[in-house]
Amino acid sequence: MRLFHFSEERAIDVFVPRVKANRTDMPPVVWAIDEEHQFTFFFPRDCPRIVYTRSAGLTSEDERRFFGTTAANIVITVETGWHERIKQTTLYRYELPPESFELFDEYAGYYVSKETLVPLAVEPLSDLIERLAGLGIEIRFTPNLHPLKEAILHSSLRDFGIHRFRNAQADTRP
Repeated sequence: MRLFHFSEERAIDVFVPRVKANRTDMPPVVWAIDEEHQFTFFFPRDCPRIVYTRSAGLTSEDERRFFGTTAANIVITVETGWHERIKQTTLYRYELPPESFELFDEYAGYYVSKETLVPLAVEPLSDLIERLAGLGIEIRFTPNLHPLKEAILHSSLRDFGIHRFRNAQADTRP
């Protein structure tokens, strides 16, 4: 199994467990993501995005609503204001030794370790939109993520992730 940590920092020599700001109920840990789900981090760190996957249990109405115009099984939607920053960003993918990690969230591919870790390798990643497209993922841009978030939360869609939503534009709908 290969596990990764993504950063816009190019020279992290050691990963020290820390308490995550939105997980203060947890002990200090190092976070990683598995190879299968790493694409969800092909974005600048603070980029708000919604990722959803075609899966069993969707009503025919929701299948049409969320996947009716695509052959892709995975759709990622980002606010339009982030397009240029995504294009300009170089990320650094750190491969971490997997031995001390425990599965945290199977659907998302998240793993945690309570140990201080030295990365096995680091690789710069650019052309992020092209990387996603090359994986057969549909990338959509919208001025505002709020309508999509509400639609997903009130649907039969269960395989989704809402990332960095606190950075999304304010909901300006009446």
